[in-house]
Amino acid sequence: MAGILKVDKYQDFNGNDIMTSDGSGNITINNSALKNTPAFLAHKTSNQNITDATGVKVTFDSEIYDVGSSFDLSNNKFVVPSNEAGKYILYGGCQMEANGSSELDNAILYLYKNGSIVAQYENNPTSNPGRAINCTWSDSFDLSVSDYIEMYAYIDDISGTPTVIGNSRHRTFFGGYKLIGV
Repeated sequence: MAGILKVDKYQDFNGNDIMTSDGSGNITINNSALKNTPAFLAHKTSNQNITDATGVKVTFDSEIYDVGSSFDLSNNKFVVPSNEAGKYILYGGCQMEANGSSELDNAILYLYKNGSIVAQYENNPTSNPGRAINCTWSDSFDLSVSDYIEMYAYIDDISGTPTVIGNSRHRTFFGGYKLIGV
């Protein structure tokens, strides 16, 4: 048995339009309900020298976008805004380099949630040492309002002062977005 339902508007319990029709078969969907926001992408535009064999917070100095104002550029961290608790996909990458003629012994990216380590991504070059390593990551997180995520780099340089490389949004970056429908 088939049925036909004719309406010009679907609304939620608070009277907000979810979908409307103009009566000619054209529908309009409330796009604000379908956006993966907040969403952000921050990156480095300059190099950052760090202390050898010490975890140091990666500093970001530019944003490609920040819908929902969720990335705190002055404190280099993603902060879940009010009313935006949920599941998030976060991702990032870091190019780490030895200075001069030195080589890298180890390179690790740490993610901190509210000041504690929650994830570690290691790229150990000891079997094939070199001067530069790229370490990328992506992960999902269940986050509450005011939770914050920071990215730290640990670079063990055989001799010298290691560097987190900037100069391009593809070298050192940190981004993410909230999942909808989950």
